[in-house]
Amino acid sequence: MPNDQDKTELLCEQVLHACNNNKPLAIRAGNSKRFYGREVEGDALLVDGHLGILSYEASELVITARAGTRLSEIEAVLERNGQQLAFEPPMHSERSTLGGAIASGLSGPARAFNGAARDFVLGAKIINGKAELMQFGGQVMKNVAGYDVSRLMVGAQGTLGVLLEISLKVLPKPEAEMTLTYEADAITAHRWLRDWLHRGLPITASCHYQRRLSLRLGSTENSLRAAHKTMGGEIADSAMWPQLRDQTHTFFAQPNLWRLSLPPSAALENDEDSLIEWGGALRWKASNNNLFEKARRLNGHATRYQSNAAAAGTNPAQDIFQPLQPTVLAIHQRLKKAFDPLNILNPGRMYKEL
Repeated sequence: MPNDQDKTELLCEQVLHACNNNKPLAIRAGNSKRFYGREVEGDALLVDGHLGILSYEASELVITARAGTRLSEIEAVLERNGQQLAFEPPMHSERSTLGGAIASGLSGPARAFNGAARDFVLGAKIINGKAELMQFGGQVMKNVAGYDVSRLMVGAQGTLGVLLEISLKVLPKPEAEMTLTYEADAITAHRWLRDWLHRGLPITASCHYQRRLSLRLGSTENSLRAAHKTMGGEIADSAMWPQLRDQTHTFFAQPNLWRLSLPPSAALENDEDSLIEWGGALRWKASNNNLFEKARRLNGHATRYQSNAAAAGTNPAQDIFQPLQPTVLAIHQRLKKAFDPLNILNPGRMYKEL
């Protein structure tokens, strides 16, 4: 069996071979997020065997693991120490990996309250498009200064480098959690939520769907009782939050699903067919219409999001992500050229021009 150094060298050799022969590579690990991006035509570069937790300092709230490590394994280790990946990365299957979570940049229900995946990345080791090993950042927050290249890998979909190792800051889990629900239209629910957040109540997730507002609270038992007394509402089962995180809720089975990331203050519609998270900043909607222009007018961006079974019949020629303005596209192209001058790594995964 090859050791870890051999596995890294083998990946470098595969990238170098692709460079020498000008052959594109399609980077794959758990393959649970294949739907999240354009199809890549190229030889498969498999990183799912590059796995394992390299170090975990519970007292320092830092974990370092190889990109092929399954999220379920990492979460199980953290759980034993009362800690968590606070950005709640979606697990679209049992094969979902840390590298896929970071490459996609997706975060779960807690994102608006704890921070995004990018906020927790301390360092990364990658192979760039010239088959060079590169390491950025470190394992402590004080190493993050200036332009942090490791965080540039978050959401890059492997177009800038093959992720090998990632160091992350983790957070303690709340002592206790409670889910409260309320009957309210979207506009009323948003007003209530904004008021409660301004008052510092311990809200860690929100969801509005079909005239029902659901809130997750996390703190001490005493704080939760006090918050419930202030906020009212019915105590409900907490099963919906893993369903929202992993997008196994029945809402996500719809075809033609769009993910809209908008300013929380953007105008809300009392649309019972939409699902709203992150205090209004994340809005999901099934629509046959192209929503890119609508998102742009609202100073946000839209993504076609055909997850799981709903991905059947997706047109591979369609744009997946919000089209870039020419100046922004030029910046992306310069970054791509700096890291991957021959356009070997996941070409066209995000945009056909990249």
